[in-house]
Amino acid sequence: MPVSPAYRPDPRFMALGPEFADPVAPADFPATIARVWNERAAASVGLDTLTPDERLVHFGRFHPLPDNQPAPLAMRYHGHQFRSYNPDLGDGRGFLFAQLRETDGGRLLDLATKGSGQTPWSRNGDGRLTLKGGVREVLAAGLLEALGVPTSRAFSLVETGEALQRGDEPSPTRSAVLTRLSHSHLRFGTFQRQAYLERPDHIRILTDHAVETYFPHLADLPDRPAVLLREVAARSARLLAGWMSAGFVHGVLNTDNMVVTGESFDYGPWRFLPHNDPNFTAAYFDHSGLYSFGRQPEAVFWNLQQLAACLTLIGDQASLIAALNGFSDLYRDALRAAMLRRLGLESQSPEQDLALVQAAFKALATGGDALRWEPFFFDWFGGAASEDRALGGPRAALYGNAEFLDFRRRAADFAPDRPERLAHPAFGHAEPQELLIEEVEALWAPIAETDDWGPLHAKLAALEQARQAYDLAPLT
Repeated sequence: MPVSPAYRPDPRFMALGPEFADPVAPADFPATIARVWNERAAASVGLDTLTPDERLVHFGRFHPLPDNQPAPLAMRYHGHQFRSYNPDLGDGRGFLFAQLRETDGGRLLDLATKGSGQTPWSRNGDGRLTLKGGVREVLAAGLLEALGVPTSRAFSLVETGEALQRGDEPSPTRSAVLTRLSHSHLRFGTFQRQAYLERPDHIRILTDHAVETYFPHLADLPDRPAVLLREVAARSARLLAGWMSAGFVHGVLNTDNMVVTGESFDYGPWRFLPHNDPNFTAAYFDHSGLYSFGRQPEAVFWNLQQLAACLTLIGDQASLIAALNGFSDLYRDALRAAMLRRLGLESQSPEQDLALVQAAFKALATGGDALRWEPFFFDWFGGAASEDRALGGPRAALYGNAEFLDFRRRAADFAPDRPERLAHPAFGHAEPQELLIEEVEALWAPIAETDDWGPLHAKLAALEQARQAYDLAPLT
């Protein structure tokens, strides 16, 4: 392949050794049909020079990238699933394919898969991904990135020509392999496995790897376990604030679905809120509402406690408890910042910011079923600078109600942040980009019925336009 000068391979994880991952072979698929290719993501790691055929060789057949991992690695980890510990986890239908440096800033990034075949951790599963599941992940990552939430990016989606049997989809259903680009796949459950095996030496290796690889600015500080936990807590707080301000329900907040770098990834039964509802759940099997929208802060903190328990094998317990105890303040500050970003407003004082955020949540709550989550932020992006647009739009009657006057009054005291963004054509539309379940199903229907990918690609282009309009770099 012609290697771009911007391509910088740096396969770090494989140096940790065989206790942390297993070399595996990718599935030999009967077909490889390119469906989605993220050109912008490819350019960010110097892979935009690949030809269409080379893309399929590397992201359909998974031939190694130059000077990168010689073989895919199925990562070993454990985890709590709905608060029940499972020691039989690990990459069961995916693997770490490559690691490389970002062209802008030099962050180490992973290329990892979903649906790439069986591994030692497949637990009698077929190691495959349905095409619909791949489409859903592409969509979730696209809108979350547009809304400034730290997230993995769908790098490629390749249809693989198999007929799969699934209990939660009409079967047989089509198959695919997804590759995602993410900052890390070092899960909380990666530490849990070593704690379960009573290997403090391996926990120390993971801790050193995490600090030196992802947080080198902290490498000279003493008490690395507490240093790591404080950083992970801060990043998890920012991620959580991003979900809550986006009205996003991950659905499966198990410890193996959280990573130390604080990115959202592995989208299964996700949902975006249709309207403000703390009890809204995404997974049909979440009968108790454990991972409902309003309980996501509790779930993230519980997961951090499990990571802290692993680190007690090598660290000072009092320091780790102190790091955990800081999470509440970190989340409060992160949520305040995330809500201001979503509203496109400059910060005033902490007291004024908090009062505005509370007024925004109250307005969303009083709007009830009549006010969808995403249109509220779209209509009021820029605060008073968008008042004419909001009061001239489809929700004008609602915004005239007394319940919204407090929010409007408080927002008028805030200056718009980069008001030139309001000139973007995206704000000329009456409705924002959102992804309620009805639209997701409507995007899938033409693919399933007539193999028509036009509506999906049009939606992805619209999400990209929204990303450019909001111009919200992730809170990292």
